[in-house]
Parts: sequence; structure tokens; C-alpha cells
Amino acid sequence: MQLDFHQVDAFSSRPFSGNPAMVYRLDAWLDAALMQQIAAEHNLAETAFMVREDRHWHIRWFTPGAEVPLCGHATLAAAQVLFEVYDEAGDQLDFHCKSGRLGVAREGEQLVLDFPALIPQPVAVSLELEEALGVSVVSVLAADKLLAVLDSEQSVRACQPDFALLARLPWQGVIITAQGDTHDFVSRFFAPAIGINEDPVTGSAHCSLIPYWSQRLKKTMLRAYQCSRRGGELHCRLEGARVKIGGQARLVASGRLWLD
Repeated sequence: MQLDFHQVDAFSSRPFSGNPAMVYRLDAWLDAALMQQIAAEHNLAETAFMVREDRHWHIRWFTPGAEVPLCGHATLAAAQVLFEVYDEAGDQLDFHCKSGRLGVAREGEQLVLDFPALIPQPVAVSLELEEALGVSVVSVLAADKLLAVLDSEQSVRACQPDFALLARLPWQGVIITAQGDTHDFVSRFFAPAIGINEDPVTGSAHCSLIPYWSQRLKKTMLRAYQCSRRGGELHCRLEGARVKIGGQARLVASGRLWLD
């Protein structure tokens, strides 16, 4: 069996920045264990697999170590592949996944994700979290991920976590964030428990970051920057119970996987 794959740098207009994702468009689902092996082989933060069912695209995402219920940058990458490689008609795509319906729209040079808002709720600051991050934490909230608010952009950029300690926390991943110097807010995301020490640009983390900063800054349109080594800029909007996350994407490689 041969399968075509396409690598896209999401949330970037140029290669070697943003967040790389591998994308497979399949005729039918593979066994989950095989998709997990393929994701581990590529060893990127996410590998997306999609199949058209009932006139909709169904999508699943795998890290090198686990399947995840929601992924932003790999959804953006999947949409880029459908539009650019497979000439998908129109400017709107609907994906169905374990987290419900997800939309992607073309708006000029950007692709805009339509994701659910996941409003984080306050939780207690723990010594274990501060020890794992190696920084003082102003406040902590949680939705599907832990969100730690720091005192400045410099603190976010300078953070050097202990990934072994982070992996022991009872959360899939930890977001750190602060108000930005030139953007509305900045962030980083760590998920060593599922095989990702630091994710370069994380769309799904912004499902919580956008409602948090929208409420705190009293605005619904926000400019965000995820200040990982590769970095990525996100144009964000809060629209009721949904968030819109805009960015560019760049196809950088295509190839064929041989499973004979």
C-alpha cells in the first residue's frame, strides 16, 4: 500500500517557521494503531488524517505518542492541502471530529479556523506547577489544558520548564501566557506527557486563550504571538461561543509512504 503525504508549516507564510504538520487524505480509515505508527514515524507534533464521509471531511490527529481530540494547526494544514493540492472548491470547509464540527474559511491570504471557545476556570496555583515551570505564576486556570498566567512577556520567553516534572502533572498540556509587548498577548505550550515538549504554534490552546484575554482586555479582536523558537502569529476573534483563529500556511513538502 502506498499513501501520499504533504507537510505544511501552519501559521506562517514562509518555510521553516510556524508549526509543521503532516497531512494524509485517505479513501478510508486505517487502523488506529497504524495511524499512530505513521505519526511516530514522521515525529512531528501532529499528523492529520482525513476521510470524506457523508459529504463532510472527518479528521483525526495523532502526536508521536497519542491521538488527541482537537488540533488547530494540523486542521489549518489539512485545509491548505485540500485547497492547494486537491483543488477543493469554494472557500469554506467543514471538518467533523471527536470535538464536534470545525470550520475553516479562506479570507484573503489567511485561513480562519472556527473552533469552540473553551472558557478556562480558576484553579489553585500549585507548588508542583511552579517547580515544573521554574517561574512564579500569577494565576492558574483550566479548561481542557492548564493555563498559567505569568507577569510579563519576558517571563514567558525566558521560561525553561522541567519537562519530566511537567509530564507528571494530571493535565494533557500546560499553556503559559502574559500580556504582550507588541501583541495583545503571547503564549507558549508544553505537552511532554503526549510526546511534545514544546509545540511551536498551538491553535487549540487559543480556544481558551482568546476568551480569557478577550474578557481581561475588554476586546473581541486580538493579535497573538506564540513565542516558541519557530514562532507564529495568530489573528483572533471571539464570536459568542466560538473562536476564530486566522493564519497563513505554507506547503513545504510532499511524498509517498510505502507500507508494502
